[in-house]
Amino acid sequence: MPLRLPDKLPAIKLLEDENIFVIDDTRGHAQDIRPLRMAILNLMPIKITTETDLVRLLSNTPLQIDVTFMKLKSHTSKNTPIEHMKQFYIPFDNLRSKKFDGLIVTGAPVEGMRFEDVNYWQEISEIFTWARTNVTSTLYICWAAQAALYHFYGINKHALDKKIFGVFKQIINPAFENIQLLRGFDSVFTMPHSRHTENRREDINKVPDISILADSSESGPSIMMARDGREIFVTGHMEYSPDTLDTEYKRDMGKRDDVELPKNYYIDNDMEKGPLVTWRAHANLFYHNWINYYIYQRTPYDINKIDLSMDY
Repeated sequence: MPLRLPDKLPAIKLLEDENIFVIDDTRGHAQDIRPLRMAILNLMPIKITTETDLVRLLSNTPLQIDVTFMKLKSHTSKNTPIEHMKQFYIPFDNLRSKKFDGLIVTGAPVEGMRFEDVNYWQEISEIFTWARTNVTSTLYICWAAQAALYHFYGINKHALDKKIFGVFKQIINPAFENIQLLRGFDSVFTMPHSRHTENRREDINKVPDISILADSSESGPSIMMARDGREIFVTGHMEYSPDTLDTEYKRDMGKRDDVELPKNYYIDNDMEKGPLVTWRAHANLFYHNWINYYIYQRTPYDINKIDLSMDY
């Protein structure tokens, strides 16, 4: 089944060129089926790139998914045309009375700031709280994962001496190797990371409600879960396309004093040879498992009957 997207979204043409099956709203409304409703709060500066990365992964499912892009009223994007934001993004205030089967909150380029100093912290805190009663399962990525861990559980982030930048091996916690979210995973898989801060294992382990499903000696805890999968936290970027780290490296090279070659990324560590892509299979599997086991199999046909007080 296809992914259903807003008419004329740029990602539609990009993904059709990759032979990925998507349909626009006009065609989707003609189908007699209840699609899953997925909201995406995209906090990344280059909106279209992140939209395409996420849509590519969401499309790897036999289910129809109706995607809604959410935006904040307390922050205006400076790197995406205002026409794009007006056409495809809906303010949270217009959505707060609705329910969604799934929600994705992306990373944001504000990790060097205290959470309370981020100009949209109050609004995003409202969204986090709203998600607990209006969304079946929420996926928090990178900075959003750190922000949600802080908002709900008081787990703070810590500045790193050196940026974690590259593709790193992750090891599944044997205690969770049979969990549905990681079904089909190998014991070791890779995940791109790009951040200046971290969440420490010792802080997370003090909170019994949070389980560390996968971890890395180099990049730290990478996949965490709370509330039986209603909240999932990913500190890396499984959604990254093959050239994302390359683009970021070339953007910052010569402009920052902390820029190093991304680890385990280029073939033979040679930028001219291009990236060695090792994470896409598990990324697709992760999103497929999340949508299937934690959204589709748990959400009611009548979305307004979502009962988040029920333990699964």
